[in-house]
Amino acid sequence: MSLTKIRKSLRRYASQQKAKILQRFFKTGKGEYGEGDKFIGVVVPDTRKVAKLHSNLPLTDCIKLLKSEIHEERLLSLLILIQKFEKADLILKDKIFKVYLANTKYINNWDLVDLSAPNVVGAYLLDKSRNILRSLAKSKSLWERRIAIVSTHFLIRNKQYKDTLKIAEMLLKDNHDLIHKAVGWMLREVGKRELRPLEKFLSKHKKVMPRTMLRYAIERFPESKRKSYLLAKKGNIG
Repeated sequence: MSLTKIRKSLRRYASQQKAKILQRFFKTGKGEYGEGDKFIGVVVPDTRKVAKLHSNLPLTDCIKLLKSEIHEERLLSLLILIQKFEKADLILKDKIFKVYLANTKYINNWDLVDLSAPNVVGAYLLDKSRNILRSLAKSKSLWERRIAIVSTHFLIRNKQYKDTLKIAEMLLKDNHDLIHKAVGWMLREVGKRELRPLEKFLSKHKKVMPRTMLRYAIERFPESKRKSYLLAKKGNIG
């Protein structure tokens, strides 16, 4: 099926009213993190339906779709890439991984990162060196830094926490709220599976962690325990 037909298939679910809501939700105004992004108003479940029907889209066409100015088309491309990756042999997995990292400038909002990074980058690196994650964590690109930490969600699900904790440490002084939230979220995911590594991290860094990061990390703690960590952040207790 041609890209033209796939785009038409996606637009069958489009809604002008939803597009306006999505543009506000994903901060597309001047000076906001999603500045200039364009939406046609297709919700994720409907985008998934289209992706499922077109998982055989050639990789070259996936790349073209990923470079679209339309947000939902970029998401559609990523969802298809995930499906391809899950069924791929080692050679194709390697190719998809490289395509993904070569096109991070188009994976440029938190939903695009969060839906794709664990299932492509994290999955690929499960049995490989994670040095690329450290490089991404040092990037000037907000989205590459978010890819670095969110990719580790796949590793966390496989009970591998070391890289999450290391990258969280690297991003402690990051100045963007979207990184604070992502790091806190991944720390919380570690804690859901094994509390000791999270508490060790918090013991070391609780006073310097951005407040949002800390709040996300301790969200599942009992209220009294949460309060003690937040008080420590204020410097009221040791």
